[in-house]
Amino acid sequence: MRSAILKTALGALIVLMLGGVPAQAAAAGKFPGTFPLPDGFQPEGIAIGPGPYAYFGSRATGDIYRADLRTGKGSVFSEGPGTPSLGLKTDGRGRLFVAGGTGGDARVVDLRTGAVIKSYTLATGTSFVNDVILTDGAAYFTDSANPVLYKLDLGRRGALPAEAVRIPLSGDIEYTTGNNANGIAPSPDRRSLLVVQSNTGKLFEVDPSSGVATEVDLGGELLTNGDGLLLSGRTLYAVLNRLNTVAVIGLARDGSSGKIVKRLTDSRFDVPTTVAAYGHRLYLPNARFTTTPTPDTTYDVVSVKR
Repeated sequence: MRSAILKTALGALIVLMLGGVPAQAAAAGKFPGTFPLPDGFQPEGIAIGPGPYAYFGSRATGDIYRADLRTGKGSVFSEGPGTPSLGLKTDGRGRLFVAGGTGGDARVVDLRTGAVIKSYTLATGTSFVNDVILTDGAAYFTDSANPVLYKLDLGRRGALPAEAVRIPLSGDIEYTTGNNANGIAPSPDRRSLLVVQSNTGKLFEVDPSSGVATEVDLGGELLTNGDGLLLSGRTLYAVLNRLNTVAVIGLARDGSSGKIVKRLTDSRFDVPTTVAAYGHRLYLPNARFTTTPTPDTTYDVVSVKR
C-alpha cells in the first residue's frame, strides 16, 4: 500500500512539473503536430519558453500571438505598432526581444502583460531588422538591408541599455541584391556568432566585437534561402524557407566548419521561416510567401521530430 501511495504521489508531481500534462502524453509527444494561427496573421518569427508556450510575430501588424503547445490554442497578447515583428527571442527574465523589420527598430516586451518595456530605433531609412539572438551579456540583431549588427549591451541582472550599438560587418561577407544577413545563432563555443546570408546561401562566423565575418566551410554546400537558425549543442538547424527544408548541420566546436548531415522536409511545410525547439520536436511557422496574403489567408504552425 505504501508503495502504491508513493507511486501515485510521484505521478502527480510529474504531472505538475509538466504543467498539468500527463507524463505518458508528454513522453509520447501527444502535443498537436499542427495548429492554426489567426487568419491574415502573416507569421514570421517564433520563440518558445519559458514552459510550453510559443510566441509568433506578425509581418502585417507586428502583433505577438502566444500559443500553448499542449493544446495549440492561443491569442494575441501584445498588439503591434503597425510595422513587422520578425525574429523573436525570450530570456529568463520574462522578456521577449523583437526584431522590427522595415520599422528599423527593436522592442522588448513584457511576457506577463504584453506591454512594451523599451523600444529602440536601430536604423533610419531603408532597413530590414530581421532576426535576434541573446547571449549571456547582449542581444544582437541582423539587418538584411545594411551590413551591420545592432547590439544591446545588457547590464547587471539583464538591465537594458539606453541605446543600441552599431557593429559594421566586414570581412568575407558582401551585401548584394536581395535579403542578405538573416538568421543568427551563437557558435557552439559561444565565442562568435553564426549568420546566414539568404541570397548567397553562405554561412559566416562573425566576431561579435569587431564584426569581421569569416565564411564557414560547409564543404561546398550552400544554405540558399537560409532563414532562421537554431543551435543545439554542436548541431545547427537552418531553415531554407522557399525550399521547404531544414538543413541539419554538424559543426566544429569553434563554428569554423561544418557538414550538412541531414535535410528535414515535410508535406505540411509551406515556406516555413524560423524554427524553435521544445523537447524532441521542432516548431516552424508557415509564412506562405508564395501565397498572396489577404485578411482571410490561413496560416499554421507545424512540428517535426528532430
